[in-house]
Amino acid sequence: MRFDSEKVTQVPPDLEQATENELSQQKGEMTPINTNNLARNLSARQVSMIAIGGTIGTGLFLGTGKAIATGGPGSTLLAYAICGLIIYFTMLCLGEMAAFIPVSGSFCTFAGRFVDDSLSFALTWNYWFNDAVSTAADLLALQILLQYWTDHFPGWAISLIFLVLVLAFNLAPVAVFGEVSYWLSLLKVATIIVFIIVGIVVNCGGNQGHQYIGDQYWHVGEAPFVVSFIPKANNAELMSLSESSGGTESIAITAGETKDPARTLPHVVRNVFWRILLFYILSIIIIGFNVPYTYPGLSTKSTSTSPFTIVFVEAGSAAAGSFINAVIFTSAISASNHALFVGSRLLYTLAISGHAPRFLGHINRFQVPWVAVLGTLVISALCFGASYIGQGQLWVWLQNIVGVSNQISWVVIGIASLRFRTGIKKQNLEHLLNFKNWTYPWGPIFTVGMNVVLILVQGWTCFSPSFNVVDFFSFYLEIPVLIIMIIGWKLIKKTKLVKLDEMDLVTDRYDTLINLAGGVHESDSTHGPVSPGQNKILGTFKRIGMYFCF
Repeated sequence: MRFDSEKVTQVPPDLEQATENELSQQKGEMTPINTNNLARNLSARQVSMIAIGGTIGTGLFLGTGKAIATGGPGSTLLAYAICGLIIYFTMLCLGEMAAFIPVSGSFCTFAGRFVDDSLSFALTWNYWFNDAVSTAADLLALQILLQYWTDHFPGWAISLIFLVLVLAFNLAPVAVFGEVSYWLSLLKVATIIVFIIVGIVVNCGGNQGHQYIGDQYWHVGEAPFVVSFIPKANNAELMSLSESSGGTESIAITAGETKDPARTLPHVVRNVFWRILLFYILSIIIIGFNVPYTYPGLSTKSTSTSPFTIVFVEAGSAAAGSFINAVIFTSAISASNHALFVGSRLLYTLAISGHAPRFLGHINRFQVPWVAVLGTLVISALCFGASYIGQGQLWVWLQNIVGVSNQISWVVIGIASLRFRTGIKKQNLEHLLNFKNWTYPWGPIFTVGMNVVLILVQGWTCFSPSFNVVDFFSFYLEIPVLIIMIIGWKLIKKTKLVKLDEMDLVTDRYDTLINLAGGVHESDSTHGPVSPGQNKILGTFKRIGMYFCF
């Protein structure tokens, strides 16, 4: 089938259309799907903070200690810079596509529209399961964090309490979810800003020893590069950051519920990278200058030996451990809340695209896919229960299945970006791109290549000093599972690589959504005119605040 770029055909959002989708897929075709029946109530302020908060997880607060202990400050800083560059290129690729076609399925939908439906099927199910497992993992983490304060409160109870709370947030109007996510993310951002300031003071002499520290910890033992430069030491840090920053790509999932996505998403993509770079790179520099890699217990990933706790203690804070533990506690809640949101939107996308039972695509009066929310939560609850079976081995294997989901998604984003731009050029639609990836075509190629390297080297330890079969499968189990799903769906549905001139670049396109809304951007109706006499000082502070936090 061929899509006319000059004529837009609306596909009704009614789920009865799913039957036609299934029939067309049996013929190996892709039916255009209008997923714009979710409420677009997430503001630019909320989306920007969700993007920042989604990448500042427990990994930054707990995982950086192990990274420093393994590779030293220099190796860790270099690894974080490399991974930050990979994330930047990946987000440019994704931002270009998401701004053009702002749908809830995001890169999972793009995989089907621009590459092959079988890839979309496998990737979406895989990423959805990853979010279901992540929801359970973050709730389980609350039990460990609670033990820092008390052993007299049942761990399962605290997980159950917040499971119900997270469920409530995700069944409420999406604006409620956005506001909760905003404030939880703001707490993490504020903590890191305070940490950077305190870290500078500690290094300059405002510590318990009242001595200038400077760069002396960069010359302790084998620092700054411990063990070896490449690949052994850097592998640990690269995987640490890829785990802690994993989920950056999921911000595009909010595109289907964002006010005026054509304006909001490019702004988010352009600025979030610099914010992440600021928070991550500066945090690593502060840690490297204030915490020696030989610090006892630094690699244990516990609150008491978190680099953040160590720096605050050096500044003279007696309650530093409790404060950092509270921040990590709220980070776990935020991560669980975000994972359930993303998982439910992907299950909703699977339903309306014919990849899952269509009843999962029903929405409530708030235009929230409540069945998909409950469906995702049920799987999370089962995963949660699996952690109590036997010695928890089943839970370990469930986590291994989705061990490299983020990196695989980044690879697919790069591939979809290459196909997307080629299709855009083929159909003469380049003039409609409202946000261009300035790194094309070498940027997407770099994204694919570097993420493939990340996937391959993450299991370095299973080959050295001797081959470990169990560890090998724990690192690479997800790859054959994904390949089997792709081949299976391809054989059953007879799918083919999408031809460039048949690529659907019309359905849900940003300009068609504007036309359907009466030719007015959604944000235009919610923002009044700026007064010419607005106070310049207040305006300056507002711009600074918008840059860092909004």
